[in-house]
Amino acid sequence: MANAINWFEIPANNFERAVTFYSTVLDCEMQRMDLDGFRMAIFPHGEGGGGGVGGAVCSHDEFYTPSAEGTLVYLNGGDDLSVPLSRVAAAGGTVLMDKKKISDEHGYMAVFKDSEGNRVALHSMA
Repeated sequence: MANAINWFEIPANNFERAVTFYSTVLDCEMQRMDLDGFRMAIFPHGEGGGGGVGGAVCSHDEFYTPSAEGTLVYLNGGDDLSVPLSRVAAAGGTVLMDKKKISDEHGYMAVFKDSEGNRVALHSMA
């Protein structure tokens, strides 16, 4: 098994607000899909099953409830997570833990609450 994780979904009550939040914070385009009432906006990841871990912001009245508890997903903070972290508040989120060094070997982390109330983290090596 190459990766223990191959897909993740971040719940959203207000789909458009959540997509705008993540597109702004990560400075990326997200592919939108509607699968029989399941609205998804997919984060950029490895093309064609090329080993990249994929994920999406998802919305559906019966299946997704944002939460600040439970599993913590770490998003790629790029070369320096300070850059996307600096966009969190302006995009409608709250920084819960500023950039913190984990170790020389494991880089840095930060935690924020997104526009929907989910607790999410960023990771980078610098």
